Amino acid sequence: MLRTWKLTLEYDGTQFSGWQEQKNARTVAGDIRQAAEDFLQSEVELHGSGRTDAGVHALAQVAHLRANIKNSPRPEEFRRALNAALPGSIAVLKVDVADNRFHARHNAIRRSYIYQISTRKRAFEKRYVWWVKETLDLEPMQRAAGMLAGRHDFVCFRAPDPSKPEESTIVVVDAASVHAEGDMILFRIEASHFLWRMVRRIVGVLVRIGKRELSVAEFERLLGGNCDTKLDVASWTAPAAGLFLEQVTYNE
Repeated sequence: MLRTWKLTLEYDGTQFSGWQEQKNARTVAGDIRQAAEDFLQSEVELHGSGRTDAGVHALAQVAHLRANIKNSPRPEEFRRALNAALPGSIAVLKVDVADNRFHARHNAIRRSYIYQISTRKRAFEKRYVWWVKETLDLEPMQRAAGMLAGRHDFVCFRAPDPSKPEESTIVVVDAASVHAEGDMILFRIEASHFLWRMVRRIVGVLVRIGKRELSVAEFERLLGGNCDTKLDVASWTAPAAGLFLEQVTYNE
């Protein structure tokens, strides 16, 4: 009988080549698939709500897992079995029985990311932040982030995705903000979907603004899809370490 589960999980992406399975590379999805197939003694279909790049983390990634099996384990039993088999850097937070039509990516209506910028050196959290040594002016960063809400052409902020050559660069952002918590600057952004490396490139540009190396007016032009060849946005891409997939929302 075909059975489907919805998995909610967190992971430290430092040691993985991203979420998506790849040949000759260790990935989060690859480890989960192996653990699930070993426990269920069956091949499984596994899809996440979205890809996270190498080194990017997740606080609440969502995936669906489907298998043809005779006897279905209880959700809590399944969760415990997966956690026992998975490395310490991946934790399954919840397992729910789902409708067989549920698709973790296609049914998601909203995703939110958080990026952590540290204004000081950290001995214990360096894998989860971008330490910016220079002083950052928060006010223009906040003004720029406030411009992100709405429908924009993010062609200047995306990396070409070979798997989606015809992908539109138009994204509707529901909300975005920058605020400080002690010696940490947090950037949050929420949208229906994101382009490849879009969030990290936005953060890189915001940091340039905070350093007073780029004006808010220049950011506004980039946000309008007017890519200035003198502005090397790609080289400003923020490190993967500070980025977390924070939440995935569904109509339920």
